Amino acid sequence: MRDTESRYAGVEAGVGLTALLVAAARAIETHRADSLAQDAYAEHFVRAARATANWPLRPHEVPDGEANPLWGRLARYFGLRTRVLDDFLLRSVREGVRQAVILGAGLDSRAFRLDWPPGCALFEIDRAEVLAFKDNVLRDLNATPGPARTPVAADLRTDWAGALADAGHDPAAPTAWLAEGLLLYLPGAAERHLIATVDRLSPRGSTLAYEAKVGTESREVRESPIYTATKDQTGVDLLHLFDSEPRPDSAGTLTARGWSTSTRTPFDFTHQYGRGPLPEAHDALSSNRWVFATRTTR
Repeated sequence: MRDTESRYAGVEAGVGLTALLVAAARAIETHRADSLAQDAYAEHFVRAARATANWPLRPHEVPDGEANPLWGRLARYFGLRTRVLDDFLLRSVREGVRQAVILGAGLDSRAFRLDWPPGCALFEIDRAEVLAFKDNVLRDLNATPGPARTPVAADLRTDWAGALADAGHDPAAPTAWLAEGLLLYLPGAAERHLIATVDRLSPRGSTLAYEAKVGTESREVRESPIYTATKDQTGVDLLHLFDSEPRPDSAGTLTARGWSTSTRTPFDFTHQYGRGPLPEAHDALSSNRWVFATRTTR
């Protein structure tokens, strides 16, 4: 298998394995005394996969506790990100948006754990094998989604708009779009295509939130404990999985196309919520940005 294809292998390899990594972090967050987000489904995903069956799922199971760069600090980051993006979606639907699209949904369980208003529709786009794994776990749990949930099997590196339209998405109605932990892994051309597609399918009042990295990380950052501990403890080499091309200025593109955008650091929300990671020297999180956009024209 070519290297670019192996990065996108099934749920227990490549980028698919990062979905299990984030699910394990959500499980740990769920059981923290000061939890920011609750996800009762996350641990079931992790236990259902052979590659991750022995990963920690409770704070007391984490070697070195909060000092562990992966299951302490990075897991805190994922817990904070989960809460911030939960709030983004809930704010969008409170303001009247009635359809949402999760791009690269992975093992996202927001359809099942958030309090959705009546009449909402949620579309989850990811590769068929990832969606099938998730659906099998949820079926065994007899889980029932709050909104009308439609999995959409598509590769976001290709033209996915047709599959979304066939699933029932209405391009004339405002949409809340979410790309959590996705763009970091896409080639630049795929990110530009994704942003252009979201723009084309978004009337006024649509919202978008996504995670990005800015700049080029130094050698010292690439050797930081978060990256080395993740590889050593799980076999997930994030630096190999991240696309190495220069990142597009997607926030600038959206602004030019009639969106209002706000770019925040994770540490902004650490201060807002009172917990989460704080900056460190040679920090692997220092280049992470969370972008929030609202379509104000058309």
